[in-house]
Amino acid sequence: MYKNAPNKPIMCIDMRCFYASCMAMLENLDPFEVPIAVVGNFKQKGSVVLAASPPMKKRFGIKTGSRLFEIPKHPDIKLFEPKMEFFVRMSMEITNLINQFVPKEAIHVYSIDESFVDLTGTEKLWGSPEETAKYIQHCIYNQFQIPSAIGMGPNMLMSKLALDLEAKKDGFAKWTYDDIPDKLWSVAPLSEMWGIGRRTQKTLNNMGIYTVGDLARTDLKMLEKRFGIMGNQLYYHAWGIDLSPLGAPLAEGQISFGKGQMLMRDYRSRSEILAVILEMCEDVARRAREAYQVGRTISLGINYSRDAFGGGFYRARTIDEPTNDTMKVYKVCRELLDEYYAERPVRQITISISKLESENSMQLSLFDDKKWRRRKLGATMDYLRAKHGSTAILRAVSYTEAGTAVARAQLVGGHKK
Repeated sequence: MYKNAPNKPIMCIDMRCFYASCMAMLENLDPFEVPIAVVGNFKQKGSVVLAASPPMKKRFGIKTGSRLFEIPKHPDIKLFEPKMEFFVRMSMEITNLINQFVPKEAIHVYSIDESFVDLTGTEKLWGSPEETAKYIQHCIYNQFQIPSAIGMGPNMLMSKLALDLEAKKDGFAKWTYDDIPDKLWSVAPLSEMWGIGRRTQKTLNNMGIYTVGDLARTDLKMLEKRFGIMGNQLYYHAWGIDLSPLGAPLAEGQISFGKGQMLMRDYRSRSEILAVILEMCEDVARRAREAYQVGRTISLGINYSRDAFGGGFYRARTIDEPTNDTMKVYKVCRELLDEYYAERPVRQITISISKLESENSMQLSLFDDKKWRRRKLGATMDYLRAKHGSTAILRAVSYTEAGTAVARAQLVGGHKK
């Protein structure tokens, strides 16, 4: 099974409670002693907690995803609004520090607080990969006072699993292929496994698969028949095998372009909801065009307001001809909204394009002579936004009361700069 599998010293490093740790550093606080929470917006009681220090979680039960109104009034608690420009700058400086140990091409920044690093060839300079990883961890803390956790493995997937399932508790963990039966196969529920969401978990449970070990022992052809290429990935990931080169997305066949937005108020009318959906379709389609990709499956997710008892829906539709045309994506989203919307206040919207293929595969229809003209128009709008800023050219809905694009252009990562 593992004879030809990748076997490199890959580490996945995660900055623990990154936003909270950054604010602790600014305020000269110890994130392991002081209950700290970084909250999106103090003016909104329902604002989300973006990060919480360990004492905040342990003493008060407040964690990432909690709401401002859930935080008790206590003199020990320190609350901060995010400083996104500072967080991004800190992330870049940490990457620059890692670059002192390995070349840039050996670093894949996975998110603002997490990176994969290939330590191949560092032995003669810094010692064994384990020693190098721990030294990098030590240097980051010494220079920035940012604690971190490191998972190591023979590939990106294994290092990520070591991080999520062990290192986030202990600070450091190294997994080998020999550890798979003892450390991975017992994992349950399946959503605890990186790359398996709740919907996939439910489908697998219905097939009698409840642990990662069950998944590893399931017939490969049966999984491929049920899930397609994703079934192949599920099977081999259950064995810890990942053939992705550093920098390639994990579970490559699941690549999609998506966008989610938490609305700043309840949107109650269909016209307002459609205004935001159109803005989001523009953004998702633009990203697909920039990557020269088109997609066949378009998904729309709607979460209703808590004041309306929550709930919502997530539906997808596969179209005959792949697209990255904003208005075609919008048309499908509008159809999904018409079919599944329950006329309740909306607080969150998610849109994605998946089942991607190269734009070169897109055929020009004999019956749609405007397709190429629309593609050129989209490219021109993308160019203007890239050169002059995201608000250089907007659709009219963005200037209505329902539009969010203008306000979000003033944010970094969806939060205050």
